[in-house]
Amino acid sequence: MPDWSYHVLFKPLLSRLSSFHSREFIHRGMNRISSVPGGHHLINFLGREESSPLLMKEVNGNLLNNSIGLAGKVDPLLSGTKAFQNLGFGFIEIGPVTKEPYPKGEVPIIHEKENYIEFPQLYESIGLEKTLLKLKNLQRKQPVFIRIAGSEDDQSAIMNALEDKADAFILEFNSSVPITSYTTKKPVYLAMKSDQLNEEMFHLINEQFNGIVLDEQPNKDDRFNLTEHLKAIQFLKKHHFNKTIITVGGVSEPGDALTLLHENVDLIMLSGGYILSGPGLPKRIKEAQLSEMGNIETSHQGWLWYFLFGLSIMVGGLITLFISMSAIILPYDEYFLQMDRETIYVFNERLLYFMAHDRMTLAGTMISGGIVYMGLAKYGIRFGLKWAKQATDAAAIIGFLGIFLFIGYGYFDWLHLVFWLVLLPFYISGFVKTKGMKGTAKSTNRTNYRIWKQSLFGQLALVILGFSFVLGGFIIAYIGITNVFVATDLTYICMPPELLNQFNERLIPVIAHDRAGFGGALLSVGLLILMVALWGFQQGNKWVWWMLFIGGIPAFAAGIGVHFAIGYTDFIHLVPAYFALGLYVIGLLFSYSFFHLKNEYS
Repeated sequence: MPDWSYHVLFKPLLSRLSSFHSREFIHRGMNRISSVPGGHHLINFLGREESSPLLMKEVNGNLLNNSIGLAGKVDPLLSGTKAFQNLGFGFIEIGPVTKEPYPKGEVPIIHEKENYIEFPQLYESIGLEKTLLKLKNLQRKQPVFIRIAGSEDDQSAIMNALEDKADAFILEFNSSVPITSYTTKKPVYLAMKSDQLNEEMFHLINEQFNGIVLDEQPNKDDRFNLTEHLKAIQFLKKHHFNKTIITVGGVSEPGDALTLLHENVDLIMLSGGYILSGPGLPKRIKEAQLSEMGNIETSHQGWLWYFLFGLSIMVGGLITLFISMSAIILPYDEYFLQMDRETIYVFNERLLYFMAHDRMTLAGTMISGGIVYMGLAKYGIRFGLKWAKQATDAAAIIGFLGIFLFIGYGYFDWLHLVFWLVLLPFYISGFVKTKGMKGTAKSTNRTNYRIWKQSLFGQLALVILGFSFVLGGFIIAYIGITNVFVATDLTYICMPPELLNQFNERLIPVIAHDRAGFGGALLSVGLLILMVALWGFQQGNKWVWWMLFIGGIPAFAAGIGVHFAIGYTDFIHLVPAYFALGLYVIGLLFSYSFFHLKNEYS
């Protein structure tokens, strides 16, 4: 559940439920998606949560993809554990695990105005037996840290039972419960609140544990907890503490996490701030980390082939545009029809205009797609961005497969085959030369400020736009290889298909070829826009905004303008185009400031 859907759609609706029911609704729903075949691919497609290899680190023998973890209190019933494994965390905390199930007592209380979540002080636990069952069925994708609570005997029993399920253990400090003597070979950390740290506890941790977990204070916001964590860290530094430091809470935006990491905190567990800021917080933190590493990109030479691929598509679109504005049909069309354009014009002048309308919309789509391909190549693939390459590859492959749509009605356009063969070497060269690309996005975003929240509305609009193009491409391609015409088309040309067939039985296949070709192109470009909207929203990426802005103009100008030029202005027919134009404008307006800010203070 990316931020654009969480904040704009789901959070306003789920806020009407109790915090317990809204939590379980989200966790169970996401878990179901993760459990179905291909579900984790869908989650990654929507949220793009992979971590850069540059953020990998080893902590006490555990290799983590990144330093960001999830606190167990966020998912105490383990109802969303499978899903959280796919949301970009470097590790996940389970627990607190108690020997016996703890009946559900108080529920988390969300204090929106004060910007914090009041978690229950009584443990909310499914017990050891159910925890074992959950972990047994869990295919771990990252280290699992298990927090243990209860009496001294209970802690020992739990630790022994979960030995092979845990990558590390966390024992909760309780002044009324003796510290457990443990025999595990796994790392063990002692958890305590920042204000409990003193000289005595420092020596205890230094001698018996692999590190410390600084817990957050209950009923306090992340600002307070961040300050308390920093005080505790200074105390540890003063005493030359050289073991692992893990913090819980105190982070509600990327800048908070950077502050802790700058103080040499090893690992960070997100808590209430994750719920309030949204599930995109881990990704935003990682993007902020990468932006602080400076200019680490290396130019990938294969980008030029992708650029030439996009340039060729744009040139092909310009040629198609010229044809649609002049001759409309070419000599090989006339050869197939065994009829010249003048004969068609005399029979029904609107037929040529109608064919021009399909070919011009195809031309505009090709020009727009070419511009986006070139932008992704020059500003994304060139600097190793994996998402830009994958977006290009997915859209290009669908575009190549679209050639088979032309066969659907019996007219195969050899010029399209020549164009296909011209494009193929450029694409294959680019694909091969950029194979193994692993770079992830970076961002200058640090806070949950107004412009960031506003951009989520723009992102949602562009996501819907991309999805609408994909759906529209499917529908138009299907119509092209089946019925060919919709009702408004027949009204415009003032003739039924039967009369067209009587005039020339090869005329409908030519029209179908144009329609199916446009549908395939729209589907391909729609995928491109959808993936850019899903994966390319990082603060400071003004090239993405300009690419979408410039790239959208030809498609909308040709697609809407040609209808007015030929007098095909039926409102119902143009409603999808007007709807798409509205989404395009809203998306660009609401995201402009976010894309153009280098940082929050510029």
